[in-house]
Amino acid sequence: MRFSELDGAVIGVWGAGREISSLARQIASRMPSARIAVAVFDTPPDARELAALGDHPERVVGPGDAAAALAVCDVLVRSPGVSIHRAEIRAIRDAGIPVTTATALWLEEAGSEGVLAVTGTKGKSTTASLAAHLARSAGVSVRLAGNVGVPALELLDQAPAQLTVLELSSYQVADLQVGPQVVLLTNLFREHTDWHGSEEAYRADKLRLLGLPGVRSAVVNGREPALLAAARAVSAEVTLYGVAGGWDAGVNGISLRGEPVASADQLPLRGEHNALNLCGALAALEVLGVRPVLPGALGGFQALPHRLQTVSQASGVTWVDDSISTTPESSIAALASFPGRSIVLIAGGQDRGQDFSGLARALADTGARVIGIPSTGPRLIAAARAAGLTGELAVEARDLADAVARARAEARDGSVVLLSPAAPSYDHFENFEERGERFGEMAREQSAA
Repeated sequence: MRFSELDGAVIGVWGAGREISSLARQIASRMPSARIAVAVFDTPPDARELAALGDHPERVVGPGDAAAALAVCDVLVRSPGVSIHRAEIRAIRDAGIPVTTATALWLEEAGSEGVLAVTGTKGKSTTASLAAHLARSAGVSVRLAGNVGVPALELLDQAPAQLTVLELSSYQVADLQVGPQVVLLTNLFREHTDWHGSEEAYRADKLRLLGLPGVRSAVVNGREPALLAAARAVSAEVTLYGVAGGWDAGVNGISLRGEPVASADQLPLRGEHNALNLCGALAALEVLGVRPVLPGALGGFQALPHRLQTVSQASGVTWVDDSISTTPESSIAALASFPGRSIVLIAGGQDRGQDFSGLARALADTGARVIGIPSTGPRLIAAARAAGLTGELAVEARDLADAVARARAEARDGSVVLLSPAAPSYDHFENFEERGERFGEMAREQSAA
């Protein structure tokens, strides 16, 4: 379904996040004959959530009444956080009501041509932002949208561009019907099993992007066996990065087909994993015929907040916010980004059944200290001790504030205090941004003291 097909439609929405708010604004400005008749909320909405829908919908219901209330609607537009695997969503589909997202409406309206979509478990926002920055440096007009930049429907208000870079989560990919011209897949770890129902379903929902109509090229991290296997099964032309025959990254920087292109100290972001993200962006742009001149094209690029972001430096201690790291794999990459430095890791958060054995081995190998915070902190500490960390190097804290105070007491001149939680934030914070902001505030207080 295309966005223009909503003209005159009776619309239902589920949720009121960025995408639904954008949908409501676009309907109000472009489609006076369409109306949002039903809004579904998992919990009673507050005034802010209702205001995000513009004129109040005719009916506001909870999940239990959704199927009956939505029977009058021509379509349900869900917030990405609303799982397509929920029984209520399946019942709505079974009743013949199409279910879509605002991003899907835009992509079907705009078409695949000139769209680069970036997805993966981690590195999506950084890679998409790098691709947009590098394309602009090469003189290409670019729009950045999705989970970074503006919601996709906001592009309707912008001038056309030669390239649209779209960051997509698995929540958005799961029921897309049209794909972009080029797909860039960064990696695939265990994540979001609560939304997808299982790790297998998460992988399937994410990888289906490769086979959607409109996809002509797939740019794939060649270090990820699961991605390689999936890429071989589709008809799209496949380009690998992270391999010797293409754009590749190492501790010394990045190279193209074995020839050095930029050294590590010329790259704008710390860590080999970020160098690999850069290689993905460069490989995708090469497929699109865009060739930025390096290393000059990297000038001016800034790290995104909460991604290995230095938030304070005092008394020889560097405080780093990596709150975006919600998987053990991303925290392992964060540890590797400070070679030769003494690290105090603060980790823990919402329990999604993470396997901490790999992170525990990395901690033991580097001799880092780790302070575990609820809810997964105790499991991580147990795994770290089992991997060989002694008791004084692996301790539990009551909460983030207690962990920051302990970290300051343990840090020495030259140490890095690293918040890289290896878990989501929703057990104690609204999102990873709030968690990172609180850490930054506490770090600056400790530095000032």
